[in-house]
Amino acid sequence: MRILYVCHRFPYPPKRGGTIRPFNMIRHLHQSGHEVVVCSLTRSPQLTRDAQGIAPFCSEFHLAEVDNRIQVLRMVATLPTPWTASASFFHSSRLQRTINRLLREQKFDLIFVHCSSVAHYVDRVQGIPKILDFGDMDSQKWLEYVQHKPAPLSWGYWWEGRRVLADEKRLTRRFDLCTATTRAERATLDGYQTGTPSDWFPNGVDSGHFAPAAEPYDPDLIAFVGRMDYFPNQQCMLDFCQHVLPLIKARRPSVKLAIVGADPSPAIRQLGEIDGVTVTGSVPDVRPHVTRAALTVAPLRIARGTQNKILEAMAMGVPVVCSRIASGGVDAVPGEHLLTADTPDELAQAILQVLGDAAQRARLARAGRERVLSHHAWPSSMRRLDAIIERCVGAHKSQSQLSLQSS
Repeated sequence: MRILYVCHRFPYPPKRGGTIRPFNMIRHLHQSGHEVVVCSLTRSPQLTRDAQGIAPFCSEFHLAEVDNRIQVLRMVATLPTPWTASASFFHSSRLQRTINRLLREQKFDLIFVHCSSVAHYVDRVQGIPKILDFGDMDSQKWLEYVQHKPAPLSWGYWWEGRRVLADEKRLTRRFDLCTATTRAERATLDGYQTGTPSDWFPNGVDSGHFAPAAEPYDPDLIAFVGRMDYFPNQQCMLDFCQHVLPLIKARRPSVKLAIVGADPSPAIRQLGEIDGVTVTGSVPDVRPHVTRAALTVAPLRIARGTQNKILEAMAMGVPVVCSRIASGGVDAVPGEHLLTADTPDELAQAILQVLGDAAQRARLARAGRERVLSHHAWPSSMRRLDAIIERCVGAHKSQSQLSLQSS
């Protein structure tokens, strides 16, 4: 098949959540013999140069470099309108013209869109089967932010959440099939009751890349990994350092915390002034920081979809202690493959349990990696994707034949 693949962040290099999933799809489809034409955005000359690395993994690619300052102005301009800030931030007239030209000049057997923020580029296209991979249901994330942001910011998140929710429902009706990353996100999608078929396929992990290390770990080191310009990550680390870390250090004073992630805000950098806390900023490779740790934490209060940080730590044989909501995006059993806790006392107790029991740590390390290998391997996820595509294209073909017969 010839597939037009549209995504919101250019899928190379696959170093963050918004690029890992589309990259693995594109690579798999290309290796399966399909001709994949990738269309997406970049946001700096460096990202544009880096994007050229996608060439071996697709038939052709097209990008539009946008200026974040202009995109932010677009977002502000949408405030009094039904047009979402999310779609505005990912809109490029140049990319729209490129996609329109490709659709005029080439015959495509499938249009695949990753992320609803770029679905507007092709939502009105007819005659070609279309799949929209929401990944996460973004409207629910913005609406959750309302509970955690002060006014007037909370009003803005409420307004955006309501607009995105309406857009998600509208877009769902304009695609032949819609997908999500988890069963829970699919349940949210089905709750819209649009009548459009849905399915889900999980994120995977490159278990060869994210593998256990031979070097010993530090029995007093805790690690958190994630982009530190992302509000849920910032919130959970500020809370953790204020409410949980003191409880742990009261019983184990030698404990250290490494906060590993790009673009830490000033408030996060200030956490580095706490005794035993290190804020690394951007690092070339997170793996040594994770495998040196006795465990990783993900005490998120806001979490939609799959937390790749959890999967990658499990794949590296490093135990995970996370919030219950964060565990919901991972196909794992709490208590067996990872530990879950929500209150400061529960989190401190779970962490101290792992730090103080080498046998317990080894059991969780082994069970976590085995679970990733069995339930979050990209090959098995891509087999689900293949079946979803076959189902969509087959249903579209059958519907087209019925239309011809009745005309």
